[in-house]
Amino acid sequence: MLKSDNILEFDEIAKFDIKRNERTGFPEAVFSPSKDYEDLISIIKNYLEKSDKNLIITKLSQERYDKILNDLGENSFIFDYNKRAQILIIRKEINKKSPIAKIGIITAGTSDINIAEEAKVIVEEGGCEAITSYDIGVAGIHRLFPQIAYMVREGVKVFIVCAGMEGALPSVVAGLVDVPVIAVPTSVGYGVGEGGRVALDAMLQSCAPGIAVVNIDNGFGAGVFALTILNVIK
Repeated sequence: MLKSDNILEFDEIAKFDIKRNERTGFPEAVFSPSKDYEDLISIIKNYLEKSDKNLIITKLSQERYDKILNDLGENSFIFDYNKRAQILIIRKEINKKSPIAKIGIITAGTSDINIAEEAKVIVEEGGCEAITSYDIGVAGIHRLFPQIAYMVREGVKVFIVCAGMEGALPSVVAGLVDVPVIAVPTSVGYGVGEGGRVALDAMLQSCAPGIAVVNIDNGFGAGVFALTILNVIK
């Protein structure tokens, strides 16, 4: 039932902010892991019935995606699921537009790619072109410089840098470029680095200026922050 012009209330389990995109530049998304499946499917069904906008669902496992597809597959919606990013976008239609800007997304290791892909999906949904380069961390730093040079030539306006272990890569990148760097600590690591806290602390303590740090494994937040920067400067 529609309670106001701004909020869709679904079966007393969710109040969806449909005007968030107009206020902040990016729509509300559904964070799926902590939700019961019955509540999640109720939110999706109600939203698709009452809204004409795309729906973004984050941190969605393959198992849950398959179940959603089975339950909702017989309809006219387009299901766009990125397995690595664990993001599902349910689209009413596909609108191709020219990119508003380019964003560089890099990872220290292959194990960080799933978080980078989450950021990539978000910046592309926000109308930007993502230029990616993965597995170019400080353990083989010679791999980094040609990729950074290429992205600079391409006119990248923001860098998103994902790294686990000791989290050193964002500091290196920020020392080389003159655009904002968004650091994303990942939960890749073991021993004292397990869970991503060492990477988070290292990024917060970086001696290179121009770095903003999001939470551990928060590729979504990094993507939205990059779009927010571009919305201000465009």
